[in-house]
Amino acid sequence: MNPINVLLVDDHAIVREGLARILQSEEPTWRVTEAGDAHSALELLRHETFHLIVVDVAMPGLNGLELIQRAHAIHPLLPCLVLSMHDEEQYAMRAFRAGARGYLTKDQASAELIRAVRKVASGGTYVTETLAERMVHGFNGNDPHPAHSRLSDREFEVLRHLASGMRVTDIADCLHISVKTVSTHKRHVLEKLNVGSVVELVRYGIDAGIISR
Repeated sequence: MNPINVLLVDDHAIVREGLARILQSEEPTWRVTEAGDAHSALELLRHETFHLIVVDVAMPGLNGLELIQRAHAIHPLLPCLVLSMHDEEQYAMRAFRAGARGYLTKDQASAELIRAVRKVASGGTYVTETLAERMVHGFNGNDPHPAHSRLSDREFEVLRHLASGMRVTDIADCLHISVKTVSTHKRHVLEKLNVGSVVELVRYGIDAGIISR
């Protein structure tokens, strides 16, 4: 494969270093540039040319999905590969709707990263066989459009944190947004899911497979 420039975006330096090492040990001609947050990545995209951007979906401030949308406003054809801690089909479908061409979980990255980068950088689409089966199962299920599919990406993120037991103030710190904004998202989540309390929200999260028991 021809030399390519990869922009690697993750807020954890150790993760970035590990992924960069995997990429460059397999393909020494690949150039890897690292960014620790979405704003730094956008600044790099305005001044440099990249063949591919590899994005962590869960970052404070602008998350990976928001970054992809803004990156495409600068470079509409830039291929994007999403890395995530989550293998649920809902996360993957949101990533592809945002404009990603590939989705890979971090626990599979060491084995699958090179293959995914090659496929996406060459214009293809990448998703693991296991996740593809889950996505197809979701499309063919009795309820292909669960209530949480109506949430915005940010509301879905707030739902995940609330269902995991995080307080509004902690969510605000984690996402680098105001407590008022988190409270507004929380209200919208409760309304859209038609639940009346955080306890019911936790139960919904467990039943929907958004969080584990």
